[in-house]
Amino acid sequence: QVQLVESGGGSVEAGGSLRLSCAASTSMFVMTWFRQAPGKEREGVASMLSDGTTNYAESIQGRFTASQDNAKNTLYLHMNRLKPEDTGTYYCAAEQWIHPPFWSLKGQYANWGQGTQVTVSS
Repeated sequence: QVQLVESGGGSVEAGGSLRLSCAASTSMFVMTWFRQAPGKEREGVASMLSDGTTNYAESIQGRFTASQDNAKNTLYLHMNRLKPEDTGTYYCAAEQWIHPPFWSLKGQYANWGQGTQVTVSS
């Protein structure tokens, strides 16, 4: 079973930036960032396939960018112009294969990291 280790969360003021990292113990077909705010459903934020194809949620378009280091099996999430509504626990998920249009469906993933907290103050 693949192991996923997230890092990079923290507390910032609105307008600030953070970079999250997710290191996988092996190469994966898809790696995806989800987030969950208190009392809300876990939602897909950004996803990257092994070929570099990316998908983003509309709510973060133009502010967040996913990138990867294939040699390190690591997915990054560069978060800019952060807003208080971006606050939540960010989880990394990965699979050897999913149907790409379903990237944002949490039920597609069996492999999850432990989560990293992001707090954005106004």
